[in-house]
Amino acid sequence: MGIAKRDEGSKVNSNINVTPMVDVMLVLLIIFMVITPLAEQKINVTLAKTNSATAMHDASKQDAVTVAITRDNKVYLGPDQVTLANLGTQVANLIQNKTDKTVYFRADARSHYGTVEDAIDAVRTAGVEEVAFLTENRQNNPPPSGVAGTE
Repeated sequence: MGIAKRDEGSKVNSNINVTPMVDVMLVLLIIFMVITPLAEQKINVTLAKTNSATAMHDASKQDAVTVAITRDNKVYLGPDQVTLANLGTQVANLIQNKTDKTVYFRADARSHYGTVEDAIDAVRTAGVEEVAFLTENRQNNPPPSGVAGTE
């Protein structure tokens, strides 16, 4: 009788298959490439709610000039914080070669009116004639049935 000897150790493949790792890395790269421009463009602001808000699709364009004023009255031009004294000159530099010279304001509902007014004045001195305020549309809840004025 002989002893059965197994020679499976000599058949072990020590190569690493990197194809699945490359696939995962490419998917992660695409996700980050899509999300990064969206994340760095917005300053966290609670917009005022209005009943008759109209859609301003040009405000979400990549090259739109947006001024954000936060709750604690900090002023941002795009993603960068600026002072009111420098706001006019920086806006003038951004809009000098554009055909659409509209500046969009995203003011927090709890920011001081005086700061918003000063920012508008600074933008107006830069030569901007069109200023647009971004707001959210208030959800119109229909009145309950049986209330006067309903059918």
